[in-house]
Amino acid sequence: MPNPVERQTATGIGRTAVQYLAQHGGFALSERSFRRILYTAGLTVFVLLLAIFLSLIVASAPSIKQLGLSFLWGRVWDPVALEFGSLAFLVGTLATSFLALIIAVLFAVPTSIFLGEYYPEGAASTFLRTVIELLAGIPSVIYGFWGLFFLVPAVRWLEALVGAPPLGVGIFTSALILSVMIIPYAASIGREVITLVPSDLKEAALSLGATRFEMIRKVVLPYARSGMFAGILLSLGRALGETMAVTMVIGNANRLPTSIFSPANTMASLIANEFTEATGSLYLATLIQIGLLLFIVTTIINIVGKIIIARMSVET
Repeated sequence: MPNPVERQTATGIGRTAVQYLAQHGGFALSERSFRRILYTAGLTVFVLLLAIFLSLIVASAPSIKQLGLSFLWGRVWDPVALEFGSLAFLVGTLATSFLALIIAVLFAVPTSIFLGEYYPEGAASTFLRTVIELLAGIPSVIYGFWGLFFLVPAVRWLEALVGAPPLGVGIFTSALILSVMIIPYAASIGREVITLVPSDLKEAALSLGATRFEMIRKVVLPYARSGMFAGILLSLGRALGETMAVTMVIGNANRLPTSIFSPANTMASLIANEFTEATGSLYLATLIQIGLLLFIVTTIINIVGKIIIARMSVET
């Protein structure tokens, strides 16, 4: 252990080095370089996003010129007759994604509270966190096979029980698979946010006579709600763009769904199914326009979610 003389000498040398670097612009140059790197990275991301958007517009220009705005509310999809409408796929995408999000939130929020507040450490917590991370890493095609061989027969039995056509495939089946796929995102982010709640706030609530449940409901959840909503928003973005698992169990019907058990199609599954079959220029441009519409819908939902998160943060 250094003696006082050695510590004083080291301190003097450190101060001399700091003064030298400050006089010769060492720290200033490092700060400027680091800031330029950050600006360049941010600008690169923006340029990439803009390039994707513009390339989709250019590639879908023939479809935009010929179909116009009627493409948005058209119900008929007939490539042979060159009739294209995206309403059925827009409804199918939103229905499967939001239904999956509702189901996922029912499990993700309790899981995040359990791992973040009741069992933040220990063997049970480690095991459950490992399982959740494993669910996030399973390829979507594996989920699709699991849905075909296990979930479709179960949903077919449920449909026969409630009087619906026992098809097994449809919006409800794809929503169930999507909910399992997005639970890890919402649960993991929710757990991290809950663990960041200051212990002083929780101890103050308990010292005032609040129960554990009241402390979580009135202190932890209001403090962490913006971060938890951010995790839910990330899960929704994952559900909107999912392709393979949904394609395998949604039924691939190019018509408006009439119930949650009806076969349908999403924008992503339509592109996956028909992109290799697009022979004419208008057909190909229309599929690219479907991708452009999915891009715009995802962007709008993310912007609205960011506004909600900002308002939640201000209120907190």
